[in-house]
Amino acid sequence: MTIRVLICDLVPVIADGLKTLLEAVPDIDVVGTTPNGMEAIILVRTLQPDVVVTDLQLEAIPGLEVIRRLGSEENPPQVVVFTASDADQVVSDVLHAGASCLLGKDASAQELVTAIHAAAAGQTMLAPSIARRLVTWFREQPLPQEVVKFTEMTELTPREREVTKMVAQGMSTDEVARELIIGEATVRTHLYRVRTKLGVRDRAELVSLAYRTGLIHSAGRAHGNEREFAASRPRAS
Repeated sequence: MTIRVLICDLVPVIADGLKTLLEAVPDIDVVGTTPNGMEAIILVRTLQPDVVVTDLQLEAIPGLEVIRRLGSEENPPQVVVFTASDADQVVSDVLHAGASCLLGKDASAQELVTAIHAAAAGQTMLAPSIARRLVTWFREQPLPQEVVKFTEMTELTPREREVTKMVAQGMSTDEVARELIIGEATVRTHLYRVRTKLGVRDRAELVSLAYRTGLIHSAGRAHGNEREFAASRPRAS
């Protein structure tokens, strides 16, 4: 299925660069670009994109307001925010506004394409640095009094449990692959099987479940400190 994408960026060279990059991807169709937030809303209504890739700095109305307004549309698109700032307040504002994915402008071309595919599939993807900060914040919260019993967790193979722990600590697919000396495709296969067995939709739900069931406590805290994680972008694989 072709993913229809609208690009919103105040800087023409960035918008044109993103358009050229994405038009080279077989299953992505760039239906338009605009530097104007109000025009973006109008284009969404007329062009019906599946995904909007936007910066937060736009003409007329800011990107955050665009995201909020798009959420109330009859057929709301998924939103990938592509911005230079990953400050905590920005992350909070973007997620509360309803964006599906958040990337910094230092993201690779493949990360952007992956984020668009994730958003189109209804999943969430965050930049690795943001994801790690969120994991750190999560660790600092009081532990639950009781560990939630989840019998499906016992159905995971040892390797699936290992991959789940690493993802819950904020490691990206690439980092897990390098750590375990396996291919990224193999990591994605493990994550797909884990999500299927546990009935979770994305990394965010997987991380939450790993903590609530106590899976992360046995080795996760030490392993995470050893790697000096700051917080994936639970991040879709």
